[in-house]
Amino acid sequence: MPLIPPHGGRGLKPLIPAEPRLSGERTRAATLPRLKVSSREKGDLVMLGIGGFTPLDGFMSRADWELVCDGMRTSAGVFWPIPITLSAAQAEADSIAEGSEIALVDPDDDSILATMKVTEKYRIDKAHECLSVFKTVDPAHPGVQMVMQQGEVNLAGPVTVLSDGGFREKYGALFMTPAETRAEFERLGWTRAAAFQTRNPMHRSHEYLAKVAIEICDGVLVHSLLGNLKPGDIPADVRTRAIAVLIEKYFRPGTVLQAGYPLDMRYAGPREALLHALFRQNYGCAWLIVGRDHAGVGSYYGPFDAHRIFDEIPAGSLQIQPMKIDWTFWCYRCGGMASARTCPHGDADRLLVSGTKLRKWLSEGDPVPAEFSRPEVLEVLREYYAGLAEHEKVEVKLSGHSAR
Repeated sequence: MPLIPPHGGRGLKPLIPAEPRLSGERTRAATLPRLKVSSREKGDLVMLGIGGFTPLDGFMSRADWELVCDGMRTSAGVFWPIPITLSAAQAEADSIAEGSEIALVDPDDDSILATMKVTEKYRIDKAHECLSVFKTVDPAHPGVQMVMQQGEVNLAGPVTVLSDGGFREKYGALFMTPAETRAEFERLGWTRAAAFQTRNPMHRSHEYLAKVAIEICDGVLVHSLLGNLKPGDIPADVRTRAIAVLIEKYFRPGTVLQAGYPLDMRYAGPREALLHALFRQNYGCAWLIVGRDHAGVGSYYGPFDAHRIFDEIPAGSLQIQPMKIDWTFWCYRCGGMASARTCPHGDADRLLVSGTKLRKWLSEGDPVPAEFSRPEVLEVLREYYAGLAEHEKVEVKLSGHSAR
């Protein structure tokens, strides 16, 4: 049985050209006017480059932006749940003519990431985008902050990506393209893989979810976000080391592949769950594990809104399927991990496991119950927290579903 096809049904569409065109384009890019992108836009560019955002060919037009906000479709009829846009300050946009080409520059080191032909300049209603994507305009929401801090003008047009943004150099073999994960699935003999999305180290609940998936799939891709998070979250290098030791000690060889992808979190809850599913289809996964409060933050979304949204989109929008799993926890009476679908006992017998709760305990130096996290994982995380300078420490507050 072949792997699931990429989104759009026409094969992967990476936007990084092969040599010798790549070298020529880099030389030409050095002569073009420059625009520095944001961290989020950098991640989107790298995903476009490696084919993670197949079948897009660049940043969205106003028509695409409006249709994606209001109906989760591009003007070409492609299902897409979140706008992929590039913004500029008004003064920067005024200096760029429609039809011209520009070089897009890394916000971290000023290296050139891509070239872009600017086909359109347009202004948007940022509040409308926030209400559509995040269901709120609350300025405390980190995704809303991201949109509201964008430049006043969006630039649309196709891109030619010239760099992976340093992700390969920083993360080595952990940074995998969709073509690479597909090749590895085939090498492992997997035809039906499940993706496990994480921005946290894996605790016992995550381990349970992955093992449930392995029972019905060929294997699990533990797919860690490598881009920016909110203050207080655990950095990718620490998180992936903790995940690696968990896989080594507690999973059968050949059942789990750990990899990373270059996006920043948007914290868009249900809509981000759809985006996570869409690009995991490009990576070759047939299932996306969707647990409690997927891609959520605080109490902006119900714990299972990300389950329901897959039932609300038109049939055929995605070929990848959600693997919906209920509340998971350690049950003292059952003597192990369980879910609300399988455990008959009450809250008094349950230890609810969340990444936020784990970060709070670790940041405050509190003991962590053995039922919450494996000791090898805790060793990696305690070493990280012990090495933080005082000014690097961020107070972790329990809110929303993590406070239960």
